[in-house]
Amino acid sequence: MTEEKLLFSFVLIMVFVSSALSLLGPYLMGVAVDRLIAGWDTSELLTMLVWLTLIFFLQSGAVFFQNYWMIGIAQNVVFSMRNQLFSHLQKLPVSFFQKRQHGELMSRLTNDMENVSRTLNSAVIQVVTSTLTVLGTIVVMFWLSPILTLLTLTIVPAMFGGMKWITNRTGVYFKEQQKTLGDMNGYIEETLSGQKIVKMFSQEDRVIHEFEQKNEALRNSSYWAQTYSGFIPKLMNMLNNVSFAIIVGIGGILALKGSISIGVIVTFTTYSRQFTRPLNDLANQFNMILSAVAGAERVFQIMDEKEEKSDESAAREIEEIKGDIRFDSVSFSYEKDVATLNNVSFHASPGMTVALVGPTGAGKTTIISLLSRFYEVQAGHIYIDGQDIKSITRDSLRNKMAFVLQDSVIFQTTVKENIRYGKLDASDEEVLEAAKAANAHDFIMKLPKGYDTVLDAEGSGISHGQRQLLSIARAMLADPSLLILDEATSSIDTITEMKINEALTKLMSGRTSFVIAHRLNTIQNADKIIVLKHGEIIEQGSNRELLEAGGFYAELVKTQRQKGIG
Repeated sequence: MTEEKLLFSFVLIMVFVSSALSLLGPYLMGVAVDRLIAGWDTSELLTMLVWLTLIFFLQSGAVFFQNYWMIGIAQNVVFSMRNQLFSHLQKLPVSFFQKRQHGELMSRLTNDMENVSRTLNSAVIQVVTSTLTVLGTIVVMFWLSPILTLLTLTIVPAMFGGMKWITNRTGVYFKEQQKTLGDMNGYIEETLSGQKIVKMFSQEDRVIHEFEQKNEALRNSSYWAQTYSGFIPKLMNMLNNVSFAIIVGIGGILALKGSISIGVIVTFTTYSRQFTRPLNDLANQFNMILSAVAGAERVFQIMDEKEEKSDESAAREIEEIKGDIRFDSVSFSYEKDVATLNNVSFHASPGMTVALVGPTGAGKTTIISLLSRFYEVQAGHIYIDGQDIKSITRDSLRNKMAFVLQDSVIFQTTVKENIRYGKLDASDEEVLEAAKAANAHDFIMKLPKGYDTVLDAEGSGISHGQRQLLSIARAMLADPSLLILDEATSSIDTITEMKINEALTKLMSGRTSFVIAHRLNTIQNADKIIVLKHGEIIEQGSNRELLEAGGFYAELVKTQRQKGIG
């Protein structure tokens, strides 16, 4: 920020220069009027005009440079703030994003930050310039005529009283405006990303109605914010005219009595404008200032969010993971007094495939979240290769893991780069081999530009199954020690499912794998099946052992077969 500080010092110099010249110009105009009345000749008048022209030219140049440099400073500051906010978002825990609308967070990065940028571009300089101009004007006015100055200043209490009354109301509405804007952006993002679901359930009328309600809330808050803030320039203009009338009326009487000259009155009329104009300029920008303050508050609310807990001081990076996983009396709850996992214990040997089965809310995903340290164990311990998971740094742990989720994530870039996300320094040959191993190569080559085809964030142009194959290729390229599969073959046609299962068999070979499954026919070959209910393990064993036991798992299998699931 050293460069910004140096530039800002130049800006302040230009502010002082422009303020001084703005005071000198009207003073010389008053002198010129008095000298003309006293009998100035043409050459003296031309000399004064040259000086006035030079002063106004230099003042314009100073204003240009202060604005030019300030814009650069503002953009650099906002650039830095935006980087810091985005970086901070990457360090927040997963639980933060699960409680927030993505569109609302995007609004803070875009709309709120843009409000801050606009204000820094103009309002900061306006405050400094206005303060210097007002103080300088008052000093010169007192020097010229204390009586006329005191009469002019009688409007100041009314000016500040009116502004205080208005700003007490506008601040509330501008905060509400930014909040409702964020809510609306969040709803738009949510609705657009779920547009297929909206249409499948014919909910167009409902989402339109809800959008209209949010839009109405934004309109109302914006209406009152702009209405109240609009009173300020009107008030200032009215008081400005009152000040002008006082100067002309009282000044004329004083001039007739010989107390002041006509030139002083001319100077005072200009200075009165310069005295109220800075306040008027601030008033005209006041809605921008309040909007920026509200936006900055929303930005700093995110900056104040606690980052993901740091690794323990004794935590170290792990070079390799054999895959020996042990849960020892692990308990966890998202909400106080509502247990999600209760005293869960099990062991997975290296290379073992462990399937997690149970009804919704049983704790299957929570086990995976604790294993990957998206959440921290509240009671008990998790051991990896005999080490407590807390003694391993998060980054080194997650670098040894790969996830293939039910909803595969596709980034807006080429097919090649989407696969390479699993290993950023992978060569094109390694990407190609991973795609072939995942049975994705054939469909990729049929795309318009093959591996260089650009996909959008929604993965349009390829099927759900093809997106899954890309996710598997990404995981293969990462070459993980631990593999997490979350319903990776759900909602897939039979032929594609065969390709995915073949790819998954290759991927799971020799790796400790955890599979979350609802379709029980997909986990028959798992080495161990753990059955969860209400956050507790009620059964565990192989598919054959659990069927022979005739317990909860056997009932689930029977029910699914009767319903033709699988």
